[in-house]
Amino acid sequence: MKPLDGIVVVSLEQAVAVPYATRLLADLGARVIKIERPVTGDFARDYDTSCGTVSSYFAWTNVGKESVVVDLKQADGIAVVRDLIARADVVMCNLSPAAARRLGLDADSVRAAHPQLVAAELSSYGEGGPYSDRKAFDALIQSETGLVATTGSGPWKARAGISVADIAAGVQLHAAVLAALVRRGRTGEGATLRLTLMEALAEWMHQPALYAHGTGGNPGRHGAHHPTIAPYGPFLCGDEETVHLAVQNDGQWRRLCDLAELTRLADDPRFATVAARVANRDELHAELQPFFSATTADELLAGLDRADVPAARTREVGELMTHPQLVARERWAEVPVPGGAVPMLRPPVDADTWDWTAAEVPELGAHTEKVLAWLDYGTDRIAELRGRGAVG
Repeated sequence: MKPLDGIVVVSLEQAVAVPYATRLLADLGARVIKIERPVTGDFARDYDTSCGTVSSYFAWTNVGKESVVVDLKQADGIAVVRDLIARADVVMCNLSPAAARRLGLDADSVRAAHPQLVAAELSSYGEGGPYSDRKAFDALIQSETGLVATTGSGPWKARAGISVADIAAGVQLHAAVLAALVRRGRTGEGATLRLTLMEALAEWMHQPALYAHGTGGNPGRHGAHHPTIAPYGPFLCGDEETVHLAVQNDGQWRRLCDLAELTRLADDPRFATVAARVANRDELHAELQPFFSATTADELLAGLDRADVPAARTREVGELMTHPQLVARERWAEVPVPGGAVPMLRPPVDADTWDWTAAEVPELGAHTEKVLAWLDYGTDRIAELRGRGAVG
């Protein structure tokens, strides 16, 4: 038995953040009923066609869900969603707060009708404040929270290579829903949960914000090198492969100096502390680079392992599916997607009391009839709703 077996989640969702949260709930056994618009469905379906006929974003965030097509512009469509909510344990939404209120599907409305519900809403910036009506997407939130300004090299700023604001929001919303379900199990009372993309990523930017506050200066941009620790970043070896060092303390620094036969550097005042090594980063790299250039990545990694100095190979993302550690631990599973099948990672947390099985990514509207039958809609009523275009 999975921990969320029997829990029903109804989600008015699109794009990444809320779909990722509900995918995490589905991994734990929840029945996730995804409401999609007619014809196009979740617009993330069509970002690309790298996974059968759907996008990589959609495949990743929609494993194991049921797709129900409902036209929320029709009263009959809204009535279907309300019937679903009456049978649900959790309702999640990333429609704009104003749009949800117009439909009567905002958290306050559904909780008023069903106090036992856990109702979770995600918005861009939240209500109140000068950004209340501003739309936001992942890269815009990265800019507003300072992530773009701390990423890149020298004068060049960069967006993080993944949708980190969406992921931050999805993870935090998922955790809050689990906490609310635990509390409901103790008290019988539901909960209203509200999260903004802005505040989700602002939480993850806490450390650099504290650093800037305490030092009076923003962290510098050093590419893949750490802004406040050194040597901590990628170094090119003689075979044109790259090894990423992570020397975080003086013991590791001394062992690296011994391995490189550069013991004179261990007590050099320029490099004697973490702060000193950061202040003299360019000189530090210049001293170390001849050693890296004289060896291969394999030789360097073997030596660093023996010396107990943390390091890794810098790989292309295309190598992830053949990464020897993930392959050896059998972390990949074939998952059916519309138009084919793709390898997907198992959930990263293993449990000894439940297992995960690969579930499909749904075709648009694949479960409409099944879910309406679960609501005890008869065949005539389902046909009537289809005829009106209220469901699809």
